Amino acid sequence: MSGPVAQEIECLLTEALSPTRLEVINDSAQHHGHAGDDGSGESHFTVIVESAQFEGKNRLARQRLVLAALGDIPGNRVHAFAMKCFAPGEAA
Repeated sequence: MSGPVAQEIECLLTEALSPTRLEVINDSAQHHGHAGDDGSGESHFTVIVESAQFEGKNRLARQRLVLAALGDIPGNRVHAFAMKCFAPGEAA
C-alpha cells in the first residue's frame, strides 16, 4: 500500500498527463538514515511516466511537464525525486 504522498503524486500525474504507463516507486527505505530522510517513509521517489504529451519533446521539456504537475512536492515536500519520461512506443 502506498502512502499519501505517493498517492498524491500518482493522482496529479494522472490528471495532468493522462499517462499510458505510470509507476511511482518509493525509494525511501534505501535512504533510511541518510540526508533528507525525514522519518516519514516518503522522502525519496522515482517515477516512470509514459505519455503522449511527451511526443516531440526533449528530455528537459518532459521533465518540466512532470514538475509543473507536481507543484511543491519535489524539492520541498520530497527530498529526492527522479523521473524517467517516455512517449508511447519509446523504449522504457
